[in-house]
Amino acid sequence: VQLQASGGGLVQPGGSLRLSCAASGSTGSINVIGWYRQAPGELRELVATISRDETTNYSGSVKGRFTLTKDNAKNTVNLEMSNLKPEDTAVYFCGAGTSRQFYWGRGTQVTVSS
Repeated sequence: VQLQASGGGLVQPGGSLRLSCAASGSTGSINVIGWYRQAPGELRELVATISRDETTNYSGSVKGRFTLTKDNAKNTVNLEMSNLKPEDTAVYFCGAGTSRQFYWGRGTQVTVSS
């Protein structure tokens, strides 16, 4: 499984951004896919994931502000982030898990600052 992330950038507090992750390879083996983030000096944490049965899971800190959707035809997951806060600043990673392995894409920087 290969993961190609796009999106991110600099946005002011209260603004919006969209992250996309395109999966390729053995996409049929993916059980869960989503986004994680890592702020400087912090551990990587879950942001939002969606499972094979379309069940979504959000971190409490982003629930109600972020929306994760999956386009099965394009093997893509999109994270719509709104009402962004400075504490959302981090490197965001797309991750996907199969029954045998977890895969990471390259990170993309999201900076929320005025």
